[in-house]
Amino acid sequence: MSPAPGASSPAAWALVTGASRGVGRATALALAARGLSVGLLGRPSVALTEATAAVAALGGRALAIACDVSDAADVDRARGQALEALGPPQVLVNNAGVVHRGTRVEDTDVASWDHVLGVNLRGPFLVARAFLPAMRAAGRGRLVHVASISATIGCPGAASYAASKWGLVGLAKSLAEELRGSGLASIALLPGSIDTEMLVGSGFAPAMTAEDVAQTIVHLALDAPDAMNGAAVEMFG
Repeated sequence: MSPAPGASSPAAWALVTGASRGVGRATALALAARGLSVGLLGRPSVALTEATAAVAALGGRALAIACDVSDAADVDRARGQALEALGPPQVLVNNAGVVHRGTRVEDTDVASWDHVLGVNLRGPFLVARAFLPAMRAAGRGRLVHVASISATIGCPGAASYAASKWGLVGLAKSLAEELRGSGLASIALLPGSIDTEMLVGSGFAPAMTAEDVAQTIVHLALDAPDAMNGAAVEMFG
């Protein structure tokens, strides 16, 4: 593989999904602090606008990209907008995620299951599929997929979330094999309980901050050796 993308190139930019709050917002800010332009992809909201302004305040270019990652047509539209404005991304962070808790499998309705799998697993697939051709043509880049420690355990009352994160690690590792020799790498990150809104109602105390996770994402995206391709990095706090 080619060297990991750094902040030395003025054209370097990163796409972060679920960038409105939590880990996504912290990651966008951390990447901007390293000198990258940032595309912040998320559903239209005041939070997305505010996060984009916070990234721009660090002196780099910030582009808000409204998108539902579970919708193929929406992702294709977002890809066109991003590539026209910024070209191929050097970093793609699949961070967008949702969780539905408190329902046993037999009591889980199909719409709830499909929503979680749609955002957490279909979304990363659609986003990676959309941007990979341009990234392959550029010959360099990193894809970091934010999974969860829940990808290693059973999660009673949140089977859809666990299933989606187990699947995301499988996607990340399979993609890593497809990318060998291309100059690109695919890495999964499996954080434990993070002090964000998503942790509310889980019964777990926070073991790390969104900024802790963001720092690790930045390391994997910009500084980690090529040998990390295919890794699933666990963060226990």
